[in-house]
Amino acid sequence: MAVVIAAMTGGCGNNHSHGTDAHDHAHDETLQLTAYSADFEVFAEATPFVAGQPSEILAHFSFLKDFKPITEGKIIISLIVGTDGIRQTLNEPTRQGIYLFRLTPAIAGTGRIIFDIETSAGKSQIVMPNITVYTNEHDAHEAATDAAATSVNGAVFTKEQSWKVDFATDVARREPFGQVIRTTAQILPSQGDQRIVAAQTGGVAIFPNENIVEGKAVNAGQLLFTIDASGMADNNLAVRLAEAESEYIRAKAEYERKTELAKENIVTQSDLLQAKTDFANAEANYNNLNRNFSAGRQNIISPIGGYVTGVLVQNGQFVEAGQPVLIVSQNRDLFLKAELQPRFFDLLGNITSANIRLLNSNRIYSLEELGGRVLSYGKSADINNPLIPVTFQVNNRADLLAGSFVEMFIKTQTNAQAVTVPNEAIIEEMGNYFVFVQLTPEFFEKTLIKKGVTDGIRTEITAGVSAGDRVVSKGAILVKLAQASGALDAHAGHVH
Repeated sequence: MAVVIAAMTGGCGNNHSHGTDAHDHAHDETLQLTAYSADFEVFAEATPFVAGQPSEILAHFSFLKDFKPITEGKIIISLIVGTDGIRQTLNEPTRQGIYLFRLTPAIAGTGRIIFDIETSAGKSQIVMPNITVYTNEHDAHEAATDAAATSVNGAVFTKEQSWKVDFATDVARREPFGQVIRTTAQILPSQGDQRIVAAQTGGVAIFPNENIVEGKAVNAGQLLFTIDASGMADNNLAVRLAEAESEYIRAKAEYERKTELAKENIVTQSDLLQAKTDFANAEANYNNLNRNFSAGRQNIISPIGGYVTGVLVQNGQFVEAGQPVLIVSQNRDLFLKAELQPRFFDLLGNITSANIRLLNSNRIYSLEELGGRVLSYGKSADINNPLIPVTFQVNNRADLLAGSFVEMFIKTQTNAQAVTVPNEAIIEEMGNYFVFVQLTPEFFEKTLIKKGVTDGIRTEITAGVSAGDRVVSKGAILVKLAQASGALDAHAGHVH
């Protein structure tokens, strides 16, 4: 849980309409309090706390998962100083995302504010420590003035504005950040994900309908095509089936005859065993032809369910036995094959993960999101292809298209630490790079940075931002536009 205490002067009296006299003090400084839990952000604007004086606390509650406002739920605020405490309960927001509390602390001292949140999603608690209750207004407002958040390069972006757009903040963090290899990889079907359906005999390939085309969904056991060899002068299926049937009948009769003669020791056991073997072979050959061929045709069925990814012959084309006709793929398990320069060879044994960016949508997935792993990497190179192949296996959870390409950021293991921020936090202006560092959830400072390498999701920051700084991670361009509008009052846009 993090908490920030700041103050903004000169705003409340000119821009707020509260319908209350809670701000009728000699000065109108406003404390700005910020805290985070695992689930929520709370940003509260409060009259400086003075013992025996009413204080108004306007609290904005946002879900951290999407930075959208709380729309329902009961919230209890408690101000505790030493053993003395006061509380107030609001069963619903004053406005969407906003709860307006009024507390009158009884004694001066340092304490804490506790928010107990109960919504349909569950219960949560946020604690704001180091809350000072002063003995007189003069000391309170002097302290608020000293704590005021100011910046000559600041930008105001109110909670009401951020709630309406795709907006988020994130913490710059220090983490292991090794060398990143940026490359392009091709998506290939895995060995177990694809079947090549071949002709089992020579003949004319006939497709039963015109629907067997690339992209067609097929089921396991579905008829794909037939091989018609009935009109062939050579290797005619009808003739082969008749010959197999005749041989089967002959071998069966011969085996039965020798079985009877063996009872009287007229034939030897070796002759009987040879007759039995000939009969078994003839029976297997006949049953195989009879089962797979009908009227001189062989029916070819799909060995797996999936999609037709390749039609290799035309309807009516003659094919040889063993010739590929169709390719059926399940499109579930895929390979990502990248080819790297030999200078990266020493790093390939230390690959820890990778991020994959889809070229058609710019969506980025981590290797872990796709259930992937490093499958192998090449151990040698040759003159014809000096590049080293690296192969990853992934589950197709992102509608990956076999045969297409993706951009990859291959991450390697390291002991080095770096400060990183989300890529979306970085904006560019005339060759320089900036982020918006949060001073309060409604006031951001445009900060010049120097960036290092990126893994496709986060970027190393070598100067300008420290670990623990909270930056705008979504909607930075909107904050930039707000800054360009020239608004400097952190309360601009509020109608409380």
